[in-house]
Amino acid sequence: FPALVKAAHTIGAVQTRNLGTLGGNLVSAVPSMDSGATLIALEALVSIAGDDGVRKMPLEQFFLGPRKTVLRPGELLVDITIPARNVGKPAAFEKFGLRKGQALALVNVGASLRVDRDKRAFSEVRIALGAVAPTVIRARAAEAYLEGRTISPESMAEAGRIAAGDAKPISDFRASADYRRDLTAILT
Repeated sequence: FPALVKAAHTIGAVQTRNLGTLGGNLVSAVPSMDSGATLIALEALVSIAGDDGVRKMPLEQFFLGPRKTVLRPGELLVDITIPARNVGKPAAFEKFGLRKGQALALVNVGASLRVDRDKRAFSEVRIALGAVAPTVIRARAAEAYLEGRTISPESMAEAGRIAAGDAKPISDFRASADYRRDLTAILT
């Protein structure tokens, strides 16, 4: 999963990466987390263990809001599973921050898709956006637009514009909402 490796290498400082886990990055539930978009694009599932046993769910259902997850008192995130059907599925991760190292994402995007070589078209498209909503979100309208569409620079640019419409960014001291929407279109 090269896209996941790329995302993991952007999380915090080297010291954080040597001690932390992807699970810890997810449990932090910050909208700008670098692992969430790629894992959602790869349709990851999480397992949560507690007194009532183990429950599994799609990662995209794990986040409730900034720093809020579905974890109940006494529960732990115990594993992250990427479905076997997605092993080898082409995927990418892109991030834009204000500096090269240890920067929070202004926007990050994880995407995965297959290529129907006979039709030269996109299939099984998944696009996830980070730092542009209260949680990492799927860009479902952009996914639907690309599904079955002939691969071209124009269709990819239009998907970016559509993804920017799926985003719900805020303006803060790091960037305006408009700038984040522009970045969403470009990175997608």
